[in-house]
Amino acid sequence: MEKTCTEVWNSCLQIIKDNIPNQSFKTWFEPISALKLEGKVLTIQVPSLFFYEWLEEHYVGLLRKTVKKQLGDEGRLEYNIVVDKSSSTGSPYTTNMPSNGNGAEAKSQSMPIPVSINKDIKNPFIIPGLKKLNVDPQLNPNYTFDNYIEGDCNRLARSAGYAVAAKPGGTSFNPLMIYGGVGLGKTHLAQAIGNEIKRSVPDKLVIYVSCEKFCQQFVDSLKNNTINDFVNFYQAMDVIIMDDVHNFAGKEKTQDIFFHIFNHLHQSGKQVILTSDKAPKDLAGLEERLLSRFKWGLSADLQVPDLETRVAILKKKMYADGIELPGEVVEYVAHNIDNNVRELEGAMVSLLAQSTLNKKDIDLALAKQMLKNFIKNTSKEISMEYIQKLVCEYFEVPVDMVKSQTRKREIVQARQISMYLSKSHTKSSLKTIGAFFGGRDHSTVIYACQTVEDLIETDKKFKAYVNDIQKKLKMS
Repeated sequence: MEKTCTEVWNSCLQIIKDNIPNQSFKTWFEPISALKLEGKVLTIQVPSLFFYEWLEEHYVGLLRKTVKKQLGDEGRLEYNIVVDKSSSTGSPYTTNMPSNGNGAEAKSQSMPIPVSINKDIKNPFIIPGLKKLNVDPQLNPNYTFDNYIEGDCNRLARSAGYAVAAKPGGTSFNPLMIYGGVGLGKTHLAQAIGNEIKRSVPDKLVIYVSCEKFCQQFVDSLKNNTINDFVNFYQAMDVIIMDDVHNFAGKEKTQDIFFHIFNHLHQSGKQVILTSDKAPKDLAGLEERLLSRFKWGLSADLQVPDLETRVAILKKKMYADGIELPGEVVEYVAHNIDNNVRELEGAMVSLLAQSTLNKKDIDLALAKQMLKNFIKNTSKEISMEYIQKLVCEYFEVPVDMVKSQTRKREIVQARQISMYLSKSHTKSSLKTIGAFFGGRDHSTVIYACQTVEDLIETDKKFKAYVNDIQKKLKMS
């Protein structure tokens, strides 16, 4: 029986998923859909030209092997690429491209806008009346790639940023939009790109400006009748880093002027880097034509860092400040402060201040006392709900499956460990524990606890799992 394109692609995905990190799979392969299968040629649809280039550069070998495994040695892969016309009336169209192992160069769309750049450019960052200096990039020198810890939460954005820094204006990541919640490192990463460009190519004109600052400069230029100088200054830049572009919302005239500046820079092969608290599609109050340009390059999100990344961030901070803290204190802070990097570093600063000013060692008890303003519900009693959530997060299994009747090994293991820890860390009876975990009786709980105890004694790997979760519970 002939397989459909969807069946062939799903079989390929099963192999690919086992060979790459889970975050990479979600980012690069889940958005792909199978389109058709003609003979030995499988056509898949990818959402953008950038996707095509990235797959061809980073995963072409893996894709070829999996396709040939499903379709034989003559199996081939073709891409159907969704291309945005980027016009107010045009709808997206598609184009086909073969898999050849070479990422295609992204072609900038031509937007001829007559702009005259004067040689005598006034810098809006310099107070009128003072001697004009070289353009100050307005960058914080402490924001570098070296002190920007990489993790699954930011790997795509950091990699794209490094590529932009190596070849500003010469990649398909133009503009590069970095978006994410408060305190996740958008400004740090954007400025790290600028600092790296200035380090490697000092002659490049780089400017960092917040959206609010840009808007204020525009208003001032209108008042002072210096709008041409304002526009000419920004159009003369090689790299513009615009922070918090969501603040353009509702400012129609400022959006219009930035639209023309953006068009000129993009057509001239200059680099634009943007940050926002939302993805372009979720930004409200911005003109459609401006949003369309924001979508031309790459939009990379920053997520809340996982525990390992948070620990690495704290250790980097300690190393930079020449301070040592006990491992259990570092893990306590990292485990309990999981909102954003800014709060995490703020908590560490408080600890370092206590250690330095009072010349005393920080232990876990003192850390808990000092950080009570940072950590919510520090004295909360451990509940079965919390144990179940912690175990499920640890083994990456759905919470609702633990209470189901499934006999899948990983689910049964998570359920038995949850029961064992509930018996050890709560005052609940066996009957109550059994009822909580899917209406099971007390004998099931006894069996689960005995099974866990036996495995702890005979299986070193299993024992490490349980000890690790126990440690996390103690940190709670």
